Amino acid sequence: MKLLRVIPSMDPSTGGPCQGIRNLVPSLEAIGVQNEVACLDDPDSPPSVSDPFPVHRLGQGRGPWAYCPGLVPWLDQNIQRFDAVLIHGLWLYHSYATTKAVRQSNARTGKSTPVFVMPHGMLDPWFQRDPSRKLKAYRNWVYWKVLEKKVVSSADAMLFTCQRELELAREPFRPYKPRCELNVGYGVASPPQFDVSMSQKFADACPALAGRNYLLFLSRIHAKKGVDLLLRAYADLVLKATERESGDSSKSIPALVIAGPLDDEYAQQMQRLARELDLLPPEASTASSSGPLVCFPGMLQGDTKWGAFYGCDAFVLPSHQENFGIAVVEALACGKPVVISNQVNIYSEIEQAGAAIVDDDSIVGVTRSLERWLSLDAGQRRVMSNAARACYEERYLPISAARRLVDALEKVV
Repeated sequence: MKLLRVIPSMDPSTGGPCQGIRNLVPSLEAIGVQNEVACLDDPDSPPSVSDPFPVHRLGQGRGPWAYCPGLVPWLDQNIQRFDAVLIHGLWLYHSYATTKAVRQSNARTGKSTPVFVMPHGMLDPWFQRDPSRKLKAYRNWVYWKVLEKKVVSSADAMLFTCQRELELAREPFRPYKPRCELNVGYGVASPPQFDVSMSQKFADACPALAGRNYLLFLSRIHAKKGVDLLLRAYADLVLKATERESGDSSKSIPALVIAGPLDDEYAQQMQRLARELDLLPPEASTASSSGPLVCFPGMLQGDTKWGAFYGCDAFVLPSHQENFGIAVVEALACGKPVVISNQVNIYSEIEQAGAAIVDDDSIVGVTRSLERWLSLDAGQRRVMSNAARACYEERYLPISAARRLVDALEKVV
């Protein structure tokens, strides 16, 4: 089978969907599925990741719709080479253009190339209900009525990464009438084996930690991720510990690493907030050997990222909305317990496995979660670490997800 995937960008800084492709392609190739990707990236800019499968960069998407004049002509010339087309994500030009191009190609050639859509959480009701998104919610409602409902209703199947995503997608828009809904799950590639060089590379990225224990947040630094909640809850714990321990809170509070791209306004706001809460030293490069510390190392990749995962005490993600959470599963694969909100769609299965501490996406909930983690003794933390790796192996191996995806595609193809 030859599968074409269409996605707005393969730049790792754009989040999980492109990483999801990279996670699954090797397992899909192993069972006979060839993959190519068409994306709206600049072909003249060198990619930050060298992929072992064909990636066609058709031109940087323009404006808020990411309009790309090169997409439809390329699709017209190439669709017939593929047995199926999988659209990743909604709300941008690529979903509308691909749906239309495949339909026209099928009518012209008499072939019936099926189209699948994987929304990656973009139909989650949070995006329509959150007070900070009123204008965007109205825009989405109008866009749904005009274009996006046709993308959904004409797709041969909607593919979801977990059951909760499938069920939540039914709530925000009417009419919502997909032909078929399939929970295909998601797979995350097993991390490379730990090597001491990983720890050194992470230490180079975060010199201010100076070998201290730390909690790890690693994701986009975005409003929906609850970074502000994490900083405020952490500051509250620091204050309590300082009062309890006569000014030296380092005995009980690990440092906090917030890793993710720092080039947008929200990320810069979070750095300012950390300073306002007295969680950052006057100079970012100045270590604080006795007290708590927040470190913003930027986006971590490769061995530096794995060094961050392997070295942390626990992974923290207090999201207001999280479709799947690839970084959550990467932490599990490294044998790390996770402290997450109940808005991470896969929270219940990880909690049932004994690998997660879960609470509300509020300052109270995040504070409570961190306090629960800090109250565990070394033996309890080891039990959770073992449960984390076992949960990964049971639920999130990429070969299992690849087989589920192929089964779904073959039902239609």
